[in-house]
Amino acid sequence: MITIKIGGSVVDDLHPSTILDIKKAAETEGIIVVHGGGKEVTKVCEQLGKEPKFVTSPSGIKSRYTDKETAEIFTMVMSGRINKTIVQMLQKNGINAIGLSGVDAKVIEADRKKKLLIVNEKGRKQAIDGGYTGKIREVNSKFIKSLLDQGLTPVISPIAMSEESEFLNIDGDRAAAYVAGKVGCDKVLFITNVDGLLMDDKLVPKLTLAEAKEIRPKIGPGMEKKILASTEALDMGVKVALIGNGQRENPISSAIAHDNCTVIEHE
Repeated sequence: MITIKIGGSVVDDLHPSTILDIKKAAETEGIIVVHGGGKEVTKVCEQLGKEPKFVTSPSGIKSRYTDKETAEIFTMVMSGRINKTIVQMLQKNGINAIGLSGVDAKVIEADRKKKLLIVNEKGRKQAIDGGYTGKIREVNSKFIKSLLDQGLTPVISPIAMSEESEFLNIDGDRAAAYVAGKVGCDKVLFITNVDGLLMDDKLVPKLTLAEAKEIRPKIGPGMEKKILASTEALDMGVKVALIGNGQRENPISSAIAHDNCTVIEHE
């Protein structure tokens, strides 16, 4: 079984062979799709006159600050337009997909971050209200497995349910890692727009779990999350994490064959 994480603007960016490649993998090993969509959310926020706000953590990670209104826009765009467009695209190609958010059947439960430690404009550390972002606590793996058993392909948007039943925005890469880990997938694949982890413009084809943990702080923001998610997935028992390019031909089977991608495995 494999969990595949794709971006939200993925529909435009993927190689035309991708959907049939997903179909092949769905038939041979069972697939769960987790998607993102931050760029699309930013676009809709702008259309609605809602200024996106970004914060930087003490370790230098930049992330979107989610207030209640942004959480609602997030839910609308992620679980609405993006999720259903992906489901529609899969259905059109004969893949019996079902779209879910983390709120449905409590697919993903998360703890609302009460406080966020950020670095303000003056470069000082400051604690602010946590807003509506979540730290994943639980995945309803039994329900996801029951869908797979019925021959369905779940497509999950990264909106989680808080302990107070609020909508929480969670990181899509980490959602994919947790889903893969809790459901017991042997592989997790992060589809991106580069061949994998690049260091000095060269592809890093292989990393052990220990090497990935060691190298992570030295990586730029976009890929850093994917490396973090990969290490979390492996820590939860996933055998291999793959980072591959969705703009190449047959990106799923290529990554599964460890061709032109970054492979992270246990020692």
